[in-house]
Amino acid sequence: MSLEAIEIETGADPRASLIVLHGLGASGDDFVPIARELDLSGVGPVRYVFPHAPVRPVTINGGYAMPAWYDIVSSDLARREDEAGLRESQALVEALIARERARGVEASRIVLAGFSQGCAMTLQAGLRQEQRLAGLVGLSGYLPLAARLEAERHPGNHDVPIFLAHGTQDGVVPISRARLSRDALQALGYQVEWHEYPIAHTVSMDELRDLERWLQRVLA
Repeated sequence: MSLEAIEIETGADPRASLIVLHGLGASGDDFVPIARELDLSGVGPVRYVFPHAPVRPVTINGGYAMPAWYDIVSSDLARREDEAGLRESQALVEALIARERARGVEASRIVLAGFSQGCAMTLQAGLRQEQRLAGLVGLSGYLPLAARLEAERHPGNHDVPIFLAHGTQDGVVPISRARLSRDALQALGYQVEWHEYPIAHTVSMDELRDLERWLQRVLA
């Protein structure tokens, strides 16, 4: 299986790529506007890739089929994680990264980003990559399969910069879970830039401005 995706290029012959993974029940279209909001002109032409997650039944939503990177069994996200779904989507995300490299973008010029479930997939796939990426961005999400990371992470990405941001009023993914994820990553030695905002399960303009500055730095 390969993922369909929306692509936007800010100029000819991009030499940097930003792959953005959406949240549960959404689609790649949801984050297309960030290509207009982020000013990355200083790093040269960028290719934005907005893939659509596979459609699958989601247990917490009564088994209704919707775009989802993996199944969610209960509101307690740390219990009964869908390991098979996570690993299946990990392979799909790895294929997206490999495709960018095949198109001439160095791994060190690829940023993997995601919101909510997309954040979980960003950390799941990005920290297991053999090649060192430019950075990982996790918005309003958490670290999945946390107990497996130390054994499975790849040394090639031991120093990858990580941008994590979360709303203090998030009722979908509690900020306590996000803080635990941040702490777990820092305990393993990762460089985590952490931001909190007085928002719910969404993205704010202040968040995008902070992300813009971080992206300009890691892609400089």
